[in-house]
Amino acid sequence: MLASRISSKGQVTLPKEVRKAIGANAGDVVAYEVKGGVVTLRRVDPFDLEFHAALSNTLTEWASPEDAEAYRDL
Repeated sequence: MLASRISSKGQVTLPKEVRKAIGANAGDVVAYEVKGGVVTLRRVDPFDLEFHAALSNTLTEWASPEDAEAYRDL
């Protein structure tokens, strides 16, 4: 088992073995999931804003006001 100490600011250092296991490097983002007192940590893939914007511009087939009204309550 690996352990880290929590700083006065609530920060922890991820041990090298943990960073390696999840493929995390300096500047990466990690996500936490808490269930029943157990925390799962995972690295979050980077979000490519330019790709998302370009893709969003191609998804117009359900973008009419009528579509928005039909799917509003989903």
